[in-house]
Amino acid sequence: MMRSILLRSFVIAFLTASLAVPVAEIRALAQQRPQQPPKKQEPEQEFAITVEVPVVNVDVVVTDNRGNFVTGLKKENFRILEDGVPQKITNFSPTDAPITIVLLVEFSKLGFEIFAYNATDWAYQFVTNLNKEDWVALVTYDLRTRIEVDFTRDKLSVQRALARLYFPGFTEANLFDAVLEISDRLQDVKGKKAILILASGLDTFSKHTLDDVFKRLRQSDITIFSVGVGRELVEWLDSRGYIGGADRVTFFQGENQLGTFAKMTGGRAWFPRFQGEIPSIMRDVAAMLRNQYSLGYTPVNQKRDGKYRKLKVELVGNDGKPLEIVNQRGKKVKYVVYAREGFLVPKAEVAD
Repeated sequence: MMRSILLRSFVIAFLTASLAVPVAEIRALAQQRPQQPPKKQEPEQEFAITVEVPVVNVDVVVTDNRGNFVTGLKKENFRILEDGVPQKITNFSPTDAPITIVLLVEFSKLGFEIFAYNATDWAYQFVTNLNKEDWVALVTYDLRTRIEVDFTRDKLSVQRALARLYFPGFTEANLFDAVLEISDRLQDVKGKKAILILASGLDTFSKHTLDDVFKRLRQSDITIFSVGVGRELVEWLDSRGYIGGADRVTFFQGENQLGTFAKMTGGRAWFPRFQGEIPSIMRDVAAMLRNQYSLGYTPVNQKRDGKYRKLKVELVGNDGKPLEIVNQRGKKVKYVVYAREGFLVPKAEVAD
């Protein structure tokens, strides 16, 4: 608490005394459950669907329009379309397995270090929502990716590591490199796995491109959740005329990248404007992982052509028509289905 009061007092004083700095800095923004970590695969072996057993696994979360989780659904209530073709669901279970999650935290000097402060503080709050069986790793990034705490069930060790993160070293944030490195690290981990990105979404110095990240996520079965850490600051600066249109575009482009990572992988993204939103957001992230339905099917199309196939998950009733959900008053309720958008089929020669 003392750290928070001192840091926020310093930030307010600093911003008041140096109004000329924000524009320059905001504009400059444009320019790893296992006790033993899995080994990194060679590039030619990277794919999400195991070639030897051609079963596609899809984790699905269903909520109503108020964010409440829809539970009690059966296998018959789901329909999976692959490139528009219905598939036969062979595996089904409402999962409550332990979570394996990487906290990927932006820890740089961007945003007057407020981005870093928010990211570490909110990650600390998320850890309190984990169960004792869950696995968690803490990874930070600026110019490079650092494993602060490897996969552990000791939540206190993660919180201690977060509490030691005081002063960032660089005004750079290599988001794309970090996401790719963590995806590699999680490749061989079995079961439910996720990345929680706490970041501005800005990338300033990565060796890899946004397209590289998209390609990897299409090959992966990782669910990404994103929480933007910079909207409160940017809106504060914007309301006082300290940033221009180009700076706003740069920042919201970063948020859009975070949102796209989540949407592609069946996760969610949040962009809070107030600190009071954080506790419920962190509970929602953990709850989504605990309220997933795991579906599996063998594709009708058995070709290993290296192409991307689109997935769509629908809810249906016993009559095959769209499922209708009603509340306690008998009124129809709209619902949202969260599932990954597709997967990349490995080429036949990769498997041989």
